[in-house]
Amino acid sequence: MKPERVGLFRHSTLLLLWLIAGGTQSVWPQSDNAAKPEIQQLQGKLELMQTQMQQLKDEIVALQHAEQQPSATEVALQAPATGTPVTEVATQTQEPAAKPAAEATPPEKGTIEIYGFAMLDSGYEWGQTDPNWFDVVRPTKLDSFPDEFAPDGKVYFSVRQSRFGVKTSNPTKFGDLKTIFEFELFGTGVDAGQTTFRLRHAYGELGHFGGGQYWSPFMDIDVFPNSVEYWGPTGMVFFRNVQFRWMPIKGKSRVTIALERPGASADQGVYANRIELQGVKPKFDMPDISFDARLGRSWGYFQVAGILRKISWVDLNRTAERDLSDTVWGWGINLSSNVKLGKSNTGRFQVVGGEGIQNYMNDAPTDVGIENNFSDPRKPIKGVPLPLVGVVAFVDHSWNEKFTSSVGYSLENIWNSDAQAANAFHQGHYALTNLLYSPIKNVMLGGEFQWGRRVNFADGFNVNDYRVQFSFKVNFSKTFEY
Repeated sequence: MKPERVGLFRHSTLLLLWLIAGGTQSVWPQSDNAAKPEIQQLQGKLELMQTQMQQLKDEIVALQHAEQQPSATEVALQAPATGTPVTEVATQTQEPAAKPAAEATPPEKGTIEIYGFAMLDSGYEWGQTDPNWFDVVRPTKLDSFPDEFAPDGKVYFSVRQSRFGVKTSNPTKFGDLKTIFEFELFGTGVDAGQTTFRLRHAYGELGHFGGGQYWSPFMDIDVFPNSVEYWGPTGMVFFRNVQFRWMPIKGKSRVTIALERPGASADQGVYANRIELQGVKPKFDMPDISFDARLGRSWGYFQVAGILRKISWVDLNRTAERDLSDTVWGWGINLSSNVKLGKSNTGRFQVVGGEGIQNYMNDAPTDVGIENNFSDPRKPIKGVPLPLVGVVAFVDHSWNEKFTSSVGYSLENIWNSDAQAANAFHQGHYALTNLLYSPIKNVMLGGEFQWGRRVNFADGFNVNDYRVQFSFKVNFSKTFEY
């Protein structure tokens, strides 16, 4: 039993005995003469006991009040995290606390956000495009010779931009635990041209580490303009890749280093049907290494990113006289920036250069081209990483709270190898301008004029494509705490 309770029990017992004694004295009648001295004596005792009884009552009240107060330990645990030391509370032995009570931070709640949008694209194309890419502007998918995708002119409708995603965030002692799962309806690969679910992001992050499918550090998503055309600038680095990343610096300024899933494609050019190439198979025995470093400022930011890649292939049909096995290295440097141009304008800029990085570009065909090497009988042809440069320059303008516009241009140029086909992709151009209107929150509609141009490697063929597109988009988002 606590000491306070023992004292309370003792004092209550004494009070009860006194009441019994006082009651007993009043029961027995006595004569006046014999009682006077005793009465006076008892009255004195009564006054003394009344005083003691009041003292006992005061002590009982004090003990009851003390029982209701938290101990020094409880005060320390309940202290708010204000950064100010908690007032010391005396313990039962009246010893002061040796140290100020530690700060206690209430745990934050986890959140889950469900978000996405439904989007309709409709438009008219004056030129020709590969039917699997009917609703986007990709210079690599324009016709590479006259009337390859004839006839000219078509109307198109699409909902393939529509998107659905889930994000979560949970505070832990190691930092925030975040996840993102995001899908859209734009089919690619074996589903090219179809309206089907396609994974965009499947990524988790804890503190300074992350892993899964997410934006490559070599790219800068903030360069993408405020447009309704889905595919985006042809000369932009744009790639979601499976990776493991370390982020030693996070925030407005940041540094990211990643190991990414390797992969590349090759153009066998004019030798594509030769039996000697049938046994040549790719080999990827080292991850791609990428990084980005961003410096954030009040006017915007400047970012530099880089990548290093090992691209190998093995000739399974090699002989003592011929072996086409080889290894090349791809590399790239990407410089990008967003700049505030007054209160209503944002400039989005990027310049990228390198060799064998086409796989990371938004719209480029192959990383490795074939080159004649007749001076070496054992390796009469060889693969070389194709050099390229990409440029993006756009300005987003806000007319007011409801109307916005974007205008800009993008270029991609590839230096082809000498054994590529004459109609191989050499150069792509991309431009657009629009007017978008948001009548209410989460609703957008507007029109956009788009232009794309393809230039071939050596046959002199080039083609332009013009489009007008109208889009209607409705966003949704809801965040829950748990």
